[in-house]
Amino acid sequence: MMVIIPLDAGRLDAHVFISFGRAPWFALFDTARNTLKFIENSAAQNQGGAGIKAAQAALDLGAQAVIAPRLGQNAADVLLAADVKVYEAWDGSVEENIALFTAGKLKTLTQVNPGIHGDGAS
Repeated sequence: MMVIIPLDAGRLDAHVFISFGRAPWFALFDTARNTLKFIENSAAQNQGGAGIKAAQAALDLGAQAVIAPRLGQNAADVLLAADVKVYEAWDGSVEENIALFTAGKLKTLTQVNPGIHGDGAS
């Protein structure tokens, strides 16, 4: 299973980033091979649609699960439509979250945040 985790840096001791779409880096953990690699999130600097673009990038990378502290509605819609499982990240490093995930100790993420779209006018 390929697991994607948003990070603040591209290294093992990096912390999970609060925003999935705006995370500078993603960790890609392959549970079958027990391998980890780091990929820059090209969507992070987009003015709009970062969550959707990051979610699509995760799918393109073969994501079957995402570990994140929260998701915006658009990113959640893309991931859940593709049957990607979403787990709530623990406040800590990528290494700690992988250990919790492999031990089956992460909860399913249930809270989705509304995104900010357009010019803010409702």
